[in-house]
Amino acid sequence: MVTRRIVVAGMVGLPFAGIAANLAATAANAQEMPMADTLTTSAGDLVIRPIDHASLVLEFDGKAIYVDPVGGAELYASLPAPSAILITHGHGDHFDVPTLEAIAGDVPLITNGDVHSKLPEALKANAKAMANGEDGTILDIPIRAIAAHNTTEDRMKYHPVGVGNGYVLNFGDSQVYVAGDTEPTDDMLGLTDIAVAFLPMNLPFTMTPEQAVEAINTFKPGIIYPYHYGESDLSPLETDVVEGVEVRLRNWYPNQA
Repeated sequence: MVTRRIVVAGMVGLPFAGIAANLAATAANAQEMPMADTLTTSAGDLVIRPIDHASLVLEFDGKAIYVDPVGGAELYASLPAPSAILITHGHGDHFDVPTLEAIAGDVPLITNGDVHSKLPEALKANAKAMANGEDGTILDIPIRAIAAHNTTEDRMKYHPVGVGNGYVLNFGDSQVYVAGDTEPTDDMLGLTDIAVAFLPMNLPFTMTPEQAVEAINTFKPGIIYPYHYGESDLSPLETDVVEGVEVRLRNWYPNQA
C-alpha cells in the first residue's frame, strides 16, 4: 500500500483555552452537512464525519454514534439524530450538558466515571460508565475503553492516569480508535489491527505532532486523522509517518477565521 496524504485547506485552530468558548459561535454557522469520508467494512460502510475540534460522528448500519458532542444542537442540525453517544472525559471541549440535553433524548451514553457522576439524572438513567480496559457493547457494536492520560511529568495535571477514556469500536472487521485527550500510553502503543485512529495533538494538553508520529509508527493504524490539534504544526505527519499509513488531514475548525 502506498501512503496517500490528503490535505484540506484552511485548517486554522484555537488555543485550548479559547476552544470551548467559541464552539457556540461555530454552531451558528453550521448549516450544511459536514464533510464525510467512507470506510468499507465487512459489515457495510462506515461514514466518518469530522465536526469540530474533538467532536465527530460515525454513521453505520443506519445509526449515528456521536463522539464528544459539544457546541449546541444547531451544530448537528443537518445530521441524523444520535443513536448513541460516547464521551471521553469531562473537559468542556468534550462534555457539555446543555448540548447533551438538547440532542440526546433517551439514547444510550457511554462515558468515563467522572462524567457519569456529573450527568443530570435524566441522562444518567441511560448512561454507562466504563473504566480503562473494560469491554462492552453499544448498539450491539463491541467497544473497549482505552487508557487516555498524560505521560509527561509537567502535563500530568491536565489528564491524570485512570480518569479519561479513549474508545476502540469494532465495525465488522474494522477497528476504529478515538483516543480522547492523551499522550502515547501503553494501551495505545499496544493496539493492533486498527483501521482508523483519531489522535489529538496540542500542547501543553495532549501530544506533540512528533509524539503522534512515534505512536503512529508503533501501532500502525491503516488511516490516521489528526484531530484536536489547535494551532499545532502538522507537517511532521506529512513527512515522517511510515509507508502504509494514510494520513487524512481534515479541517476540524471549519468556521474559525
